[in-house]
Amino acid sequence: MPPERPGNALPFLLLTSFRVLIDELHARLAEMGHPDLRPAHGFAMQMISRGGSISDLGRRLGVSKQAASKTVAGLEKLGYVERRPSALDQRQIDVALTARGVEALTASGEILNQLRDEWADTVGEQEMLLVEDVLARLGGFDGLDRFVGWLGA
Repeated sequence: MPPERPGNALPFLLLTSFRVLIDELHARLAEMGHPDLRPAHGFAMQMISRGGSISDLGRRLGVSKQAASKTVAGLEKLGYVERRPSALDQRQIDVALTARGVEALTASGEILNQLRDEWADTVGEQEMLLVEDVLARLGGFDGLDRFVGWLGA
């Protein structure tokens, strides 16, 4: 029996669901005092939270050092990150989240937990667990590392 949807519908279903989730995340972050954060900022802040320099950030994001520097400058201007002398190498400057950056990243995690629960309320907990299990089997559990470099955020 042929599927009800063609195979080319799957990427759009996944992307649309992702977009709905991320748009709602950012609407709620804006309500909490973070109106200038964008999805690419979230990916960058996740990588910055792991520590390291602008070059490290560029490697993690799969972008040039110049692109990473531009992202850091934007986040710095918004008050989410700061540059600090490296504790390991005094010639190196590291990038770190500020208290505002930690607050935004923590809030993002809490909001995503709420959104997941809201989706489960909509489709049922068993269906939500099934979706998560299937996506984890298909894509693997190391999604952020694989996705961000591919995206070129």
